[in-house]
Amino acid sequence: MDSKDKDHILSLKVMRLTRPSLFTGLSVGCDARDLPGEHLNADVRADIAIPQGLPNTGVGHMLLLPQSFGNIYLGETFSCCLCVHNDGKDTVREVSIKAVLQMSNQRVPLLGEDDNEMLHQLEGNETINEVIQHEVKDIGTHILVCAVSYLSASGDRLNFRKFFKFQVMKPLDVKTKFYNAESDEVYLEAGVQNITSGPLCLEKVELEPSPYFSVTPMNKVLPDSNTLVFGRMNVVNPHDTRQYLYCLKPRAEARSNPAALRQATSIGKLDIVWRTNMGDRGRLQTSQLQRMTPQYGDVRVTVERIPSVVRLEEQFEVCLSITNICERTLELHLEFLGGGGGSVWSGVSSRSLPSLQPGQSVSLSLPLVPLQTGLQISDCSSNTSE
Repeated sequence: MDSKDKDHILSLKVMRLTRPSLFTGLSVGCDARDLPGEHLNADVRADIAIPQGLPNTGVGHMLLLPQSFGNIYLGETFSCCLCVHNDGKDTVREVSIKAVLQMSNQRVPLLGEDDNEMLHQLEGNETINEVIQHEVKDIGTHILVCAVSYLSASGDRLNFRKFFKFQVMKPLDVKTKFYNAESDEVYLEAGVQNITSGPLCLEKVELEPSPYFSVTPMNKVLPDSNTLVFGRMNVVNPHDTRQYLYCLKPRAEARSNPAALRQATSIGKLDIVWRTNMGDRGRLQTSQLQRMTPQYGDVRVTVERIPSVVRLEEQFEVCLSITNICERTLELHLEFLGGGGGSVWSGVSSRSLPSLQPGQSVSLSLPLVPLQTGLQISDCSSNTSE
């Protein structure tokens, strides 16, 4: 970005500091009997990127200097150089440079916030260079406002401002799914998609859980190994997606308060760190991920123990846990429902259970007899009263 005001002796240039990109070129050659003769082949052989002994290969990957301002993505560090040049021969004094970055909802000073700092004396044909850096944390339109103030040779206080506008885009698209297990565990599936124009190397994708949960990543080849399923270098090409899975278990203090755990909707934040193909680092942290709280009602029934395989017409037991998750004392009545399945309950078909205080649990061992082979589904219900 280049700007100059003819009414002032000083000129201002703002140049973004960024790394070069990779460029692949194709060599152009011809047969010696063609009209150009050996001229094109000589140019190819003189290229420093041509391997020795392979004159007909391409020029390979070369570093290409940026020809434009380029793209800026959320989470990257915006760096630029402010260059103030004295185009005249007279000395100017008390040169002050200020830079402010304006977004839609805030204003961030980057340079010269103190009125008494950054005062320079600039001789004729001399230049002042100032480098500013800022980690971009908002998407949308950004305006870099640069102000230059100085005292001319005649003693007049002069100043001018320049505006430079650029857009900040999203580098990643994160989509999440939640699965609530009966054991109070929560499984989070996170899909991270690269929506930039170049490949990204994901260095870290971690879940920072809320105080109610502890997290176990499930993205390794083996539970006890450090090898990720994506390999040591997790390179994601444009528009590709990586799927991550995490298991969140309630902490001990959260289990002691089932009512609070039931209302816990905040799961945590995803912390993502990546690098571009030239090593530029970016970091993105999502907002608090919210789940839909499971609806258990007043009573929660979970299966603590059940055999995976049973023999036909041989009785086995199912161990159930019944928990009072409401805030009042409950009188429970257990009733077995028959029909529709290949198994029947054995024992008393209807009975009352002990009273349950809020947060209290009771375990039951119930006998069951299979009458048919194959996968069986049985049902039991409980009625509650205060």
